[in-house]
Amino acid sequence: MLAQATADTTVIAAFAVGFVSFVSPCVLPLVPGYLSAVSGVSITELRERDHSILKVLWPAIIFCLSFTVMFVALGMTATGLGQSLNAHRETLDKIAGALIVAMGVFFLLTPFVPKLNREWRPDALISRAGSGGPLIAGAAFAFAWTPCIGPTLSSILAAAATRDSVGQGGILLAFYSAGLAIPFLLTALAFNRATTAFRWLRDHYLVITAVSGAVLIVMGVLIFTQELTRLNAEVQRLLGDLGLDFIYSL
Repeated sequence: MLAQATADTTVIAAFAVGFVSFVSPCVLPLVPGYLSAVSGVSITELRERDHSILKVLWPAIIFCLSFTVMFVALGMTATGLGQSLNAHRETLDKIAGALIVAMGVFFLLTPFVPKLNREWRPDALISRAGSGGPLIAGAAFAFAWTPCIGPTLSSILAAAATRDSVGQGGILLAFYSAGLAIPFLLTALAFNRATTAFRWLRDHYLVITAVSGAVLIVMGVLIFTQELTRLNAEVQRLLGDLGLDFIYSL
């Protein structure tokens, strides 16, 4: 029961970390290009809404499902590896917690190290991925951007390694992927409004990064000290008192 509570609570953090990956300097500036490449609709047409919504939305959905499958597979693999070390669960928790704390510190250092805050614009990769269709582009995104989104992805994979079943690890990465996919799909639905929001996110990215780093450090410390399970049990008890415990049955 406690393990189930842990899995259900941690997915919220996984979703948030996925969203932070989306707004990072090496993903966010490329969203219009990727959306154009996978849909075959030019950025000018996207801005002027000179296209059918389904012509853009359907390829975007396939693109998101493709990279989600890749990330979920990574999550299940991480959990499987973690289960093979089940006899050393306490040590695994400490390693995973320390790694997540390290990623949190990395986030906090971003404002002070320009190289960690640069934009990455591999136009050739976008063009090639788009020419292969949204399915291939989604897989390419999952692999090619792993170094770029490494700090966020590795922190969630470390958390997945401490799950009690491969299904829980897969769910964790599915929520991480949702944090990437939902804003991407919103862009497909409302390009102009989304890009306006992107400018605000870009201008406040350092603040978002600092908050995200602090959250990762707290989560890492809780895993390292094995307090996360107890904390989640308390959250579940509180939800039960409020009549909201149905959330854990979803």
